[in-house]
Amino acid sequence: MEKITLNAYLLFDGNCREAMEFYQQIFGGELQMMTFGQVDDSCPAAKKDSIMHASLMGGEVDLMASDNPEDKPSGKGNISLALSGYDEEKLRKRFSDLSMGGNIFMHLEKQIWGDLYGAFTDKFGIDWMVNIGTKK
Repeated sequence: MEKITLNAYLLFDGNCREAMEFYQQIFGGELQMMTFGQVDDSCPAAKKDSIMHASLMGGEVDLMASDNPEDKPSGKGNISLALSGYDEEKLRKRFSDLSMGGNIFMHLEKQIWGDLYGAFTDKFGIDWMVNIGTKK
């Protein structure tokens, strides 16, 4: 069976540009952003600089995002972004960098399944899980 790609698409309440620039500093890659004003001359002045679509591609992760359109409810959903791998040094650094200014609700600790695992909400309200596997 041919695999398909599943990408995260994040919605922000007016701070998409700041969030995506933050993620680019951590993960690298090329960041492209388009504002509502660039695609719709008739959009309200208050939304002209809001991000209609942003993509961060080609680094360690691929992410897409936008500022939350006015007609959609804002708030947290039931989604967490999960980083996993075996490079303990790199993943510990990602945990530290991404959680800075956020809320850690589970520090990286050894779990019953043998891996290191931790979870937090970043300063933009995005939930993250980090799992550092042990090679068997």
